Amino acid sequence: MPKKNQPNDQRAYRATLVLDLRGVTDAPEAVVERLKDTFKALAAKVGDVRNLGQRDFARVVDRRFPAGIYVQFEVKGPASLPVAFREKVRLDKTVNRVLFQAA
Repeated sequence: MPKKNQPNDQRAYRATLVLDLRGVTDAPEAVVERLKDTFKALAAKVGDVRNLGQRDFARVVDRRFPAGIYVQFEVKGPASLPVAFREKVRLDKTVNRVLFQAA
């Protein structure tokens, strides 16, 4: 049973996602809204969302995909959020890379 003085299990994260929108008819804003809903489904509170625009990769893995759209999310959620989010978007072709940082 949790004690009253025990800190809440909410942690702050900065999630940076690289989006691959090749062949997608949705606008980037619609994809970002869908990702916000994914965070909310995992009991996370989404704060600031910043679209950093398209940037070239330092190391190109696929020559047909030399740049991606970077989006940063400021979220608060349980400690299991990074693993659960990666598992949730694992098969989503619009999310190319995911990076979580403790904020």
